[in-house]
Amino acid sequence: MTSEWILAIDQGTTNTKALLVDATGRVHHQASVPNVVTYPQPGWAEQSATALFDGVKAVIAEVVANAGNATIAGIGISNQRESILIWDAATGEPIGPVVIWQCRRSALICDALRAAGHADAIEAKTGLALDPLFPAAKIAWLLDNIPGARARAEKGELRAGTVDAWLLWNLTGGAVHATDHSNASRTQLFNTEALTWDAGLCALFGVPQNMLAEVKSSDTHFGVTAQGVTALPAGTPILAMIGDSHAALFGHGVRIPGTVKATYGTGTSLMALTPKRVRSTHGISSTIAWSQQGNVQHALEGNISVSGQTASFAAELLGLADAAALSDLAETVPDSNGVAFVPALVGLGAPYWRADARGTITGLSLGTKPAHLARAALEAIAFQVGDVYSAMEADMGAPLGELRADGGASRNPLLMQFQSDILGRPVASAAAPEVSALGAAALAFSALGIAMPGVPAAGHFAPQMEATEALKHRQRWQSAVTQTLAISNQQTSGGNP
Repeated sequence: MTSEWILAIDQGTTNTKALLVDATGRVHHQASVPNVVTYPQPGWAEQSATALFDGVKAVIAEVVANAGNATIAGIGISNQRESILIWDAATGEPIGPVVIWQCRRSALICDALRAAGHADAIEAKTGLALDPLFPAAKIAWLLDNIPGARARAEKGELRAGTVDAWLLWNLTGGAVHATDHSNASRTQLFNTEALTWDAGLCALFGVPQNMLAEVKSSDTHFGVTAQGVTALPAGTPILAMIGDSHAALFGHGVRIPGTVKATYGTGTSLMALTPKRVRSTHGISSTIAWSQQGNVQHALEGNISVSGQTASFAAELLGLADAAALSDLAETVPDSNGVAFVPALVGLGAPYWRADARGTITGLSLGTKPAHLARAALEAIAFQVGDVYSAMEADMGAPLGELRADGGASRNPLLMQFQSDILGRPVASAAAPEVSALGAAALAFSALGIAMPGVPAAGHFAPQMEATEALKHRQRWQSAVTQTLAISNQQTSGGNP
């Protein structure tokens, strides 16, 4: 067994973390700093690119300070996906904010492309439904709304990249502009069949291709750290880069189709490997899970825009301290008493893809208590996962098996049991909370020819609810979703709700 360790960086929406991991998967040291998300206008969400990298430097410094004489063999990076920024190619200075995955500012661009009949062709090439979630339209928005940006981009003076590319650029002192297949496949500019940036898509979205990063295998030697950029010595190799959801699937040890992974974060991503590239007909994305030594592994994925964030949002509405207090309150009642909460707070993602939808609460009565609202908020997380899981099964044409859960909400036994009941499938929650970071570490070790084991399960949940009862719950939820979409349709058409 090697005595070398990997420094895993997990740059997420809410936090930036660094873990020092050995080849058995043991975490020796770790550090975390919070990230700030600002909402300058309704539907907009952004972060500071400079602050994100400052956070990376801070967690690296803390971990390195505690590492003693440990040999750090390299770096593995997992990152929040679909968040995009543009920076000056000469100075490395960002010319605007990081427009994060939750941001809907590019909705009108997507609407115009859809009205012009381009949605089907875009999805055929990328596997992704035309939606503001994805970066292509966000890049176009930035180029059109930052003075002089489009002209500078045409001259080759600007670079655009997802967060992994931004971190790599900074870690290497501006020497490398690259990304991996998993992140490229989420941009809506990458042809996942041809495995190249697509000139037609770039022209359609108005994105100069010269801005984009070189696409490499996820386990590539991407470059080395520059002198004085971080607390790491110059020459430390960056051995792996992968989107955080993909990294979680890798971290669970999933290598063949059949098992579904769900990462319960701000939003939730469900992902399942497929034997080949599959185009969804049920509102799910086709994506690239990762690539190793040039071999690409395809997957299906469903993205839920507001998932774990539902609990913190509802806690604030109810005047509770946090999501944990919400869960405590929810446990005081056996069910939601007919209340359903559809948390379409930034629209509905998979499998509905309705950016115009807004949240609703249905089923209120004089018997409704705060605890029922709390329960409905937690149940909404499970119901959304159930919708995506069912759509994945329909696309696969075969039953799927166990759900492997990670992320903050996966540590809630009430939620995990209800999730198992609604799915009618076993659910296994991960023993370690940092599965994405551990997946990045495992991928980096694999680049060194070392197999790190997957994260074991800490909690096992089997269905306890009768199938007929579970069906009633799902029907109540579907009725609430139908009402939510009907309201959005009426508002869009100018009718009265």
